[in-house]
Amino acid sequence: MIQELEQDNLEQLVSENDTVVVQYSASWCGNCRIMKPKFKKLASENENIKFVVVDAEKHPESRKMATVDNLPTFATFQNGAFKNQVQTNKFDVLKDLLNEVTPN
Repeated sequence: MIQELEQDNLEQLVSENDTVVVQYSASWCGNCRIMKPKFKKLASENENIKFVVVDAEKHPESRKMATVDNLPTFATFQNGAFKNQVQTNKFDVLKDLLNEVTPN
């Protein structure tokens, strides 16, 4: 299940969950809309991981937690710390990022 950030409180979610995967997006971003169903699919397959969608324009503090200079950006956080991020519209690249934080 995906949580859409309502407040600028990603830092709190990251501290409360072992592993968090974030999609940074914006309402005007076409590639963000294309990737969202794929992000949801990964969330449904990995229920032990917190998946969050952050509107990068509405939540600047949450955006600062990763290097977001293009959308969509996907970031991983583990044990309360930033781990990695990619800017992509390719499902395989997103899966590779997720594989970095999932046990084999």
